[in-house]
Amino acid sequence: MKRRLALASAAGLGLALMTAAPAMAQEAETTAADVQVNLDNVFVLVSAVLVIFMQAGFALLEAGLTRAKSVANIMMKNLMDFCAGALAFFAIGYAIAFGSGNDFFGWKGWFLGDGAFNYGTLTVPVTFIFQVAFAATAATIVSGAMAERTKFKAYFVYSMVISGLIYPVVVHWNWGGGWLSQLDTPYIDFAGSSIVHMVGGIAGLMGAIALGPRIGKYAANGKPRGIPGHSIPFAVLGAFILLVGWYGFNPGSELAADGAIGGIALTTTLAAVAGALTSMLTMWWFVGGKPDVAMTTNGLLAGLVAITAGCAAVSSVGAVAIGGLAGVVVVGAVLFFDRVRVDDPVGAISVHGVCGAFGTLAVGLFATDGGLLYGGGAALLLTQLIGVTAIGAFVAVTAGILFALLKGTIGLRVSEEEELAGLDVMEHGTPGYAPDLGPGQSPTPVGAPVSPVMA
Repeated sequence: MKRRLALASAAGLGLALMTAAPAMAQEAETTAADVQVNLDNVFVLVSAVLVIFMQAGFALLEAGLTRAKSVANIMMKNLMDFCAGALAFFAIGYAIAFGSGNDFFGWKGWFLGDGAFNYGTLTVPVTFIFQVAFAATAATIVSGAMAERTKFKAYFVYSMVISGLIYPVVVHWNWGGGWLSQLDTPYIDFAGSSIVHMVGGIAGLMGAIALGPRIGKYAANGKPRGIPGHSIPFAVLGAFILLVGWYGFNPGSELAADGAIGGIALTTTLAAVAGALTSMLTMWWFVGGKPDVAMTTNGLLAGLVAITAGCAAVSSVGAVAIGGLAGVVVVGAVLFFDRVRVDDPVGAISVHGVCGAFGTLAVGLFATDGGLLYGGGAALLLTQLIGVTAIGAFVAVTAGILFALLKGTIGLRVSEEEELAGLDVMEHGTPGYAPDLGPGQSPTPVGAPVSPVMA
């Protein structure tokens, strides 16, 4: 009897375990999926914070490569292009970029309301924070190309327009499911060589043309003069911060915490260091006879910008090639724009505009799947050329109109007196580096010209 009861109990327990096993497996599977969702959101949010921290890098880089009398102005612009740009992107930019609409323009999700888009497992807030960081990057690139002579109120307006309208339209064309993503051979710009950096670089080019060069940049015979920045340590530190931020920019664009992010970080690193080395060697051996610090810094950034489009599509060797070539390209571009009287104090047009276009086109050559050098034919290269041309033309026209309107209304350039005195006091009422005052000394009255640290 006891034996039968024992057998019956064992059978009952076995049946219960068998019945519970699928439920337990399902519960475990659901828990694993939930964990992955949380990991994806945490990873992308941390990546967004790294990209936002790049604003500090841009601020230091631009301040370091310009003169001390306008350092506070540079810092203020980098602060405001994020603040004002984020609100513009929240109100309309995000909907234009990612909302459902047509192949060129989205129109749902205003103020992150009904129809607001999210990527896969990412929540709408995380998606927005990540994307607004990119919008701010596109806007802040422009400030460097137009440094030391732009009215702050004009900067405030065009920063909002770029973040809220011009940049989002380009985003919609590809990342928002628009016409570029629907070509027979889809356009590849993984993290924004053209969509972010080239947009900022081309807008900066149009702004620099509209402004004209800084006073004293060109001699009477038209030969460009060097105007040294006031702090190379600022510039190099800013570049290092940008390098760190790029590990949010590129791996974060995977939009998931998965095994691909390590390879993306690797190609990003290799391109960056290759760009720094080739720009240094180009200046040292062929141009100035010295290993120029500022140009080497820009070479690092050129490599980063160039690899951003193809960081998930090229091999390690391809990344070295793209970054190394970008380091040479940026030197040539900086010298070219100097010669044609486009005054770009920090080299933003060359780093972001020219190398952004180059890096996007390079995907058509070096992509391991479809690249010309890997036996894929010219189809991908042609697609990349179409995208770069369309984006460049759109931004040149829209930014050109924007700067023409600003120039004809509120004004774009400060007066000669303000430019010579420096934008810090004349635009903001205080110098970036205030003098130490002794007993009985009074501070300079607000609005009064002061002697700049570096003329």
